[in-house]
Amino acid sequence: MDGFWENIIVKTAAGYSVVILCTLVFLAIFELVTTYKNWEEIKKGNIAVAMATGGKIFGIANIFRFSIEQNDTLIQNIGWGAFGFLLLLFGYFIFEFLTPKLNVDKEIGKGNTAVGFISMVISIGLSFVIGANI
Repeated sequence: MDGFWENIIVKTAAGYSVVILCTLVFLAIFELVTTYKNWEEIKKGNIAVAMATGGKIFGIANIFRFSIEQNDTLIQNIGWGAFGFLLLLFGYFIFEFLTPKLNVDKEIGKGNTAVGFISMVISIGLSFVIGANI
């Protein structure tokens, strides 16, 4: 059975499955902390929400990319990926805090594409910084 887990196809499928599951969980957490409903707004055509959500998805995937590169086991990948996600989430709250004259959440929910774009770029940028430190 040890050889089974060393097979590159099995390792890839396992890693892929874990990242998909973690991404779904992490997106659900983001859904809880935002005032708008991501998928309802995307269904309505809200480009700002789509950009912000796309940035979050890219950010999560990118953090896991670094985690997979630097760690040998699925448990380590999950641990560092979750830690990276918490840092990404913290970055989202910092963005909201550092813009007191602008309610980021409300603006994205209203469809402000400029704020959605900045949110996307922040998620992507932070994911590279977080990933490089994993």
